[in-house]
Amino acid sequence: MAGRRRAMSRAGSFVVPVALLVGLSGCERGAETPADPRSAAVQRVLDRRADAVLDGDAGAYRATGGADPYLLSDLAEVPLKSWAYELTRLDGRGSRIGAEAELRYRVDGYDGAPVVAARRLTLERKDGGWRVVEDEPVNKSGRQLWEQGRVTAVQGDHSLVLGVGQQRSVLRSYARIADDAVPAVVDAWGSDWARGVVVLVPESLDGMGELLGAPASGYQGIAAVTTGEAGGSRTAPADRVILNPEAYGVLGYFGKQVVLTHETTHVATRAVTSAATPLWLSEGYADWVGYRGTGRTAGQAAPELQRSVRDGSAPAELPDDAAFGFSGDAAELARAYESGWMACRMIADRWGEEKLKAFYRAVGGHRQRAGAVEGALASVLGVEEKDFVARWREYMRSELG
Repeated sequence: MAGRRRAMSRAGSFVVPVALLVGLSGCERGAETPADPRSAAVQRVLDRRADAVLDGDAGAYRATGGADPYLLSDLAEVPLKSWAYELTRLDGRGSRIGAEAELRYRVDGYDGAPVVAARRLTLERKDGGWRVVEDEPVNKSGRQLWEQGRVTAVQGDHSLVLGVGQQRSVLRSYARIADDAVPAVVDAWGSDWARGVVVLVPESLDGMGELLGAPASGYQGIAAVTTGEAGGSRTAPADRVILNPEAYGVLGYFGKQVVLTHETTHVATRAVTSAATPLWLSEGYADWVGYRGTGRTAGQAAPELQRSVRDGSAPAELPDDAAFGFSGDAAELARAYESGWMACRMIADRWGEEKLKAFYRAVGGHRQRAGAVEGALASVLGVEEKDFVARWREYMRSELG
């Protein structure tokens, strides 16, 4: 139970590096062709390369260079709506040069605007034209799933699950769970969001780290994370829920459902989650939606916090953002998640679910972190922060003692 709870309580964080996926609005190619003749020639090669990807034309793709020879086959099942490159920089002289470009792509049915990934290219001039010979992520930015192997895609009613090195039957089961998560989030939060979720399932924990552009060791035991642009507009691309196949795979059905509902809540609330939103609220609310309607008692959902209450070491304050660090103590991390969940549960119990949603929106709508929670407590719940914390502590004792 402890290992399972660890995976569940460390279900994910909405505030993660966004180098993997950053939603940008606007056109999917540069507004103007580069004025420099060499840049214009390279851009034309990239345009032909993009057209070949969309058309699935292997011959046309190979004509643009030898990099990523298996890209088209690895992408074959991904329902792409668009794929384009925008050249941003050229380096070097002679017949071999470096370049940086933005890869912009959209998954059909899920991305309202292009997902943007920074790429570092190497090109060689041969037979009078430029050819791409290397194509890699810029610096430490994340890789794309198809760079890890052939992608298997499973389309659900409200979800798209993309996996590498995974059995199709496993991905189907995850799609069914995601399909249940979406209406559960709609019921709790409302319908003012995309009402769909893209789930990425790499082959291993190391693959998860590659997608996030971060050391895999930092995500060991974490069942899932959601990537996206906090506070982004509703036209920004859909977030991605990235599963850790090792931690998520060992959960039972209930645990898997809670995790995916939690992550889907992050997708739904992204537009009103901002730098002003503390993690105890964003993670606590996602957990509250995840457990909503499950019938689980406070003690069943918050065992580490209950242990602290009963041994007299209950927290005196709501957890700060640092308490949600993935590399910290597992029990401390669990208490942080559970503390945020208890605060949101208390608001729903004592003020009502609509007030909880209004409070969440009010905090995220503040221009800065300072004063955001205090202002929303006063305007939405009619209490001062000191009084709220005191009520939360008493609520923990009454529910978990």
